[in-house]
Amino acid sequence: MKNNRNFLYLMLGQSLANIGDVLYIVAVISVIYDATNSAAASAFVPFTITSSMFISGTFTPIFIERFPLKQLLTWSQAAKTVLMFGLGAMLTLEQNLYLIFIVIAVIALFDGCANPVRQALVPYYAAEERLLKANGIAETITQSIQIGTWLIGSLLLMVFTPIQLIWLVAALFVISSLLLCLLEKVEHRSKKQGNTWSKLTKGWQTIKVTPVLKILVKMEFLETIAGSVWIAAILLVYVKQVLHVGEQWWGFINSAYFIGLVVGSLLCVRFSTFVDGNRNRFIVFGVFSTCLLTMLFGLTSLPLIALVLSGLIGFFGQLKNIPQQTVLQTSVPKEQLATVYAAIGTISTGVFGVSSLIMGLVSDYFGVQSVFLLSGALLLGVGMLAYKKR
Repeated sequence: MKNNRNFLYLMLGQSLANIGDVLYIVAVISVIYDATNSAAASAFVPFTITSSMFISGTFTPIFIERFPLKQLLTWSQAAKTVLMFGLGAMLTLEQNLYLIFIVIAVIALFDGCANPVRQALVPYYAAEERLLKANGIAETITQSIQIGTWLIGSLLLMVFTPIQLIWLVAALFVISSLLLCLLEKVEHRSKKQGNTWSKLTKGWQTIKVTPVLKILVKMEFLETIAGSVWIAAILLVYVKQVLHVGEQWWGFINSAYFIGLVVGSLLCVRFSTFVDGNRNRFIVFGVFSTCLLTMLFGLTSLPLIALVLSGLIGFFGQLKNIPQQTVLQTSVPKEQLATVYAAIGTISTGVFGVSSLIMGLVSDYFGVQSVFLLSGALLLGVGMLAYKKR
């Protein structure tokens, strides 16, 4: 009963934080675009966030060893809350773009620390036999927020000014911080390491000596490269040049993908016992399915078919992601999870940033359809690895 309450606080607190994250990015992008009338300047917002999260993910293991997990999570959210009030005050007084980007970068530093900690806390607040179901619920909530908040954020800008939206986010962050403070402390016994380098590489060391983790990291590496084809820049070109439809179809295809993710999450929650008992089969089947569907997506020029394929890619991708997440969480002691997540997060962030640029260049030189075929080929490699090492 106590664990259920803690899991509820964690989900509610993180959900409000996630909603706030999306709304504040919408508001900041609007402010920057209004000030500069430059799409490139607006696009620098996600780049700044990704770069900061990569940096903080690298140094997070040091903090994980020194502080309790619950304390790290609540402190990082409290710091984001203070920064959000500061951003609101700054935008009210004057709009200094350099300061805005500095604040965005610092907020992302705290996010980069909080994300692996939040993921590592789930096994503490959910019994192992219910872990897959807990992961399914967490994914359902997260993806539902992704679907709804970007749309709602755009609509809210029709009612509120960007500055008013920032103040709303600050209020959400306050409630989120209070909910996270209600979490029980967890016993997190981390083996002390001698020097700074060993602390920084602690997650990597765990991965190196754990065969299952080495396989999962290889899969994550290839999947991250494959997933970089879904960035807005490439998808917009696909919509215009291949489907020959308006920009609104970019929104439709994105929404279909996220709806597929939510349906896949709900299915895992509903049949959690069956999925948990067949984790390997779901991972292998999910990878090969998304591989085939991604290739078909790249080859089709029919908007409705592309829409359906996008939803199916999200659906089968989630049937793989949730069991894969559960395998990771049960492959090492809970005390080592936070540093492992920090290491994997660093890989994902860094690889995604570089591969997005590479995929953009491939799209320019060989056509946008080629990148989806390349993505499918990479997923085929992931599927073969998963099948061989199942």
